[in-house]
Amino acid sequence: MNLDDLVGEYADIETRLADPAVHADQATARRLGKRYAELRPIVETARDLRAAQDDAAAARELAAEDPVFAQEAADLDKRIDELEETLRRLLVPRDPNDDKDIILEIKAGEGGEESALFAGDLLRMYLRYAERAGWKTEIIDAQHSDLGGYKDVTVAVKSRGTEDGVWARLKYEGGVHRVQRVPATESQGRIHTSAAGVFVMPEAEDIDVQIDPNDLRIDVFRSSGPGGQSVNTTDSAVRITHLPTGIVVSCQNEKSQLQNKEQALRILRARMLAVAQEEAEAAASAERKSQVRTVDRSERVRTYNFPENRISDHRVGYKAYNLDQVLDGDLHNVTQALVDADMEQRLAEAT
Repeated sequence: MNLDDLVGEYADIETRLADPAVHADQATARRLGKRYAELRPIVETARDLRAAQDDAAAARELAAEDPVFAQEAADLDKRIDELEETLRRLLVPRDPNDDKDIILEIKAGEGGEESALFAGDLLRMYLRYAERAGWKTEIIDAQHSDLGGYKDVTVAVKSRGTEDGVWARLKYEGGVHRVQRVPATESQGRIHTSAAGVFVMPEAEDIDVQIDPNDLRIDVFRSSGPGGQSVNTTDSAVRITHLPTGIVVSCQNEKSQLQNKEQALRILRARMLAVAQEEAEAAASAERKSQVRTVDRSERVRTYNFPENRISDHRVGYKAYNLDQVLDGDLHNVTQALVDADMEQRLAEAT
């Protein structure tokens, strides 16, 4: 679709959104609103570019009679270059999931109890980052370790309707996160290396993934771990197996069996959407598959070095010595480095 088509689509959506009848269907209105917000910076930049080009042409004509206009034309030419670069970036095909919320899973890995404690640190980091961004978080399921860490924790993060969803910022967090520090369980002060795994999925809506109830096997069992009234005393925990794919999801965080079932289905939809997208990527052209992307979520992604207060992202060579601040939620510069690297990769591919 060329620029004129996008401008035309923007005008058409603007007209439709002004029709009260459209808002009777909330799903349609929401879809149009998202697309309108996505197109607005493109259209506004295109309009500014065309206005600058017209002004520059007029200034060059007037410069033949009045040299003062020559400087104005030069300034406008510089402005045109900036607007063209902005427009070029806006026209790069965007990730269709960028406006989605996410489900994020953190799992303890190598390192035993220290890994579980580190998983808890990562959870706190993401919760604080979400708080800074104005996002809403909800812990869907959690399995605690003996010392208060997390063997496995699943959290939903919602963007509260901002133009870009959570996926646009946190999709690069998936992978193996390594920590180097003296564990709380270490009595001799030796530095240990352990790891935790992070898995990020765009949260699927019903229209994204259709699940046939006949394809599900649902088992109930008694919740385990710390809890209050009704936990460990009733069969409220739920395990759902999607028979065609073999995906298994369990949830025991809520008090009732029905609530746990609903949360487990949320996680199942997100996992099925992630699997479907991975299969679609695997079916891409040989040329596309042969390219090594700057940001690969499948490999070890980051090291958190406590003795040096250093955080390093191995995919883009990012390094900073403010680990304490990052773990307190100041994650913006880290994620921005990944966003910028991915944009440069996309620009190169588009060119």
